[in-house]
Amino acid sequence: MCHRSDTLHYLPRLTAGLGCQKRLSRRLLSHGDPLYVALPVIGCCCLSKNNLNRFDLFEGCCLRVPFFFENTSRGLCPGSIRILREWCPAIVPLCRACSTESCQVVRNTNHRRTYTMKDLNYQLKLLCRRNHEGSIATRVGRERQLSAIANQLHEMGFRGMGAQSLRQKHVKALVNVWLAQNISSGTIKNRMSCLRWWAEKINRHCVIARSNDQYGIPDRSFIQAISKAMVLSQSQLNAVKDTHVRMSLQLQQAFGLRREEALKISPKWAHQGDTLVLKNSWTKGGRQRSIPITTQNQRDLLEQAKQLAKNGSLIPAYRSYVQQLKIYERHTANAGLSKMHGLRHAYAQQRYKSLAGWECPHAGGPSWMRLSKEQRLLDRETRLTISAELGHEREQITSVYLGR
Repeated sequence: MCHRSDTLHYLPRLTAGLGCQKRLSRRLLSHGDPLYVALPVIGCCCLSKNNLNRFDLFEGCCLRVPFFFENTSRGLCPGSIRILREWCPAIVPLCRACSTESCQVVRNTNHRRTYTMKDLNYQLKLLCRRNHEGSIATRVGRERQLSAIANQLHEMGFRGMGAQSLRQKHVKALVNVWLAQNISSGTIKNRMSCLRWWAEKINRHCVIARSNDQYGIPDRSFIQAISKAMVLSQSQLNAVKDTHVRMSLQLQQAFGLRREEALKISPKWAHQGDTLVLKNSWTKGGRQRSIPITTQNQRDLLEQAKQLAKNGSLIPAYRSYVQQLKIYERHTANAGLSKMHGLRHAYAQQRYKSLAGWECPHAGGPSWMRLSKEQRLLDRETRLTISAELGHEREQITSVYLGR
């Protein structure tokens, strides 16, 4: 069924007096009650009171639609026939040349809509649905961000916009509002990324500057005051009752995996020699990566994961990812566990010590200012390696995990 009132060629058509193929006049005698009749989806309809007894059914895709007789001052003889369409936002005449006694499409008053999607929101939603770049979480987040941006533009007075209407004034107005609201620089940069994606898809690259510095957006601070690393003890793992969730937590701790990666991973496929390979469909942003297997504990854990998952993933065959995610959240909460992202922090700090030879700043090691020239070069190489293993591209992001 079509949900747009302006596409009239999808509406059912009733035409009178063109060689009746089927007569359904007897089925139209229930005055005032909705009557469901299978009608072909062809075009617009026009039916006057003088030829209610005879009309044709053209060949086409049949659709069940309710329609009723309208009470008029003429008595039982209907002055028009109206087709109930609860999705129609307003009364729409189907034929400009029709008289007042012609058929019209009306909204079902019993299910009146209180909200109509704005054109900009609708077009941005279609733009996101037609482009399958990134993981599912990335696409969902992008769609939500753009929908919020469209609402904010509407509140700022930019009305009647479409997806092709993006201009420099809109970008500057949005950034000024965000800066005035004291939104963190990281959040603003994420929103700017969505705006650049929007501009790219409509072929308007020049609308947004390449650098955020031109808008006065401050740099994001990656250096954390305290370490967020956490290590799960055996008693804490035993408190998690679900075996698949427990194994996912162990893989997070041993390889620094994200939660989604630890749920979707197929251990038998991922274990390739001395590396753990993560598919792009498992990772954030759809970037495939490899993690070296360096300890015997990691190998033993992978063997246990293979026995549990068999040839599949750590999501049981009778569950979906969303169901397993909810089970993960419930079992970790019941075990008193939270902020499992800290397992990645612990992995990064352990890898730094094994690669550099000394503790990172967050683990009590020396800061960057206290390192020698040779140590600084090794520090940079180590941070780049850890950044790649964690699924990042920049060395700067390691300051969140390791300190500076």
